[in-house]
Amino acid sequence: MDLSHKLDRVVARHDELRAMLSSGEPMDAQRFQRMSKEYAELEAVVESINALRAGEAERDGLVQLLADPSTDAEMKAMAEEELALLEDRLTELEQAVKIALLPKDEADEKNAILEVRAGTGGDEAGLFAAELFEMYRRYAALHGWRFEVMEVSENDVGGMKEGIATITGANVFARLKYESGVHRVQRVPATENQGRIHTSAATVAVLPEAEEVDVHVEDKDLRIDVFRASGPGGQSVNTTDSAVRITHLPTGLVVSQQDEKSQLRNKQKAMKILLSRLYDLERGKLDAERSAARKSQVGSGDRSERIRTYNFPQGRVTDHRIGLTLHKIEKVMLGEALDEVIDALTAEDQAERLAELT
Repeated sequence: MDLSHKLDRVVARHDELRAMLSSGEPMDAQRFQRMSKEYAELEAVVESINALRAGEAERDGLVQLLADPSTDAEMKAMAEEELALLEDRLTELEQAVKIALLPKDEADEKNAILEVRAGTGGDEAGLFAAELFEMYRRYAALHGWRFEVMEVSENDVGGMKEGIATITGANVFARLKYESGVHRVQRVPATENQGRIHTSAATVAVLPEAEEVDVHVEDKDLRIDVFRASGPGGQSVNTTDSAVRITHLPTGLVVSQQDEKSQLRNKQKAMKILLSRLYDLERGKLDAERSAARKSQVGSGDRSERIRTYNFPQGRVTDHRIGLTLHKIEKVMLGEALDEVIDALTAEDQAERLAELT
């Protein structure tokens, strides 16, 4: 199917949805919501298509003008200049339409569960993990998203063994899904008295927040244990069995929550994380099947893959998947320049998917 025919079908579907939604015919709420969502998604695509076709019509008019023997030399020169500028704009418009037609990741609009864990490097890895967690907190604030800490496990020097947060807002997962992987830091640790540069690492996992309709879990597949919460070093922080551990027996996934004083609240938090991990597990299987032929997987989310290096002595951040280096490490750690990295990763992923389609 050529591009023009695809565009005709998109416009026809958009017109069909508009007619059905404005017809006044009774329909159930779920169907109305589904159709309204599809119509809203197609609105921007159709605007791009209309702009492209208006540009193509303008180009045809200029070509006819140039081919007309009665057109004088001055008019032809102006038409040639306009045509050259228009051809560049049409290339951009066609690319924008192709990107708009790429299959959507159904999880892009979801909120996200962020999990940051210290990797190799001892105390320094824990300190770096805490800084990454704070970087994402700042990034969320800059985008007007809500950042809710679900669980934090600290080490003895003020670093972090593990941090889990829910990030809520518009298109959160679409922006953060490329952050999953191993983040490496190179710098002189505060505890190093000879000025030697050490290399440490932390792992980041970004999961789309699952809803109950995304994952069906049978009660018989869950084992729920309650126990007394404890703080750093093992000391008791309360006197009731409020902490909750949920084990999903078919997969062996285990989630514990003890941040809340309420057992019910801890159970709700643990289930939210468990559902998201199960949803991510299923997405991972599907992604592996779909991308078996891909040479590069920018958005694979492989947690064992080293994706980025933060070199403090040189003030640079390098994303190894796309070979991008920014010499603005302070702005990245403040969340201010993180969009530059994410925009480049998004563009690369779109280019790869466009290449697959062609």
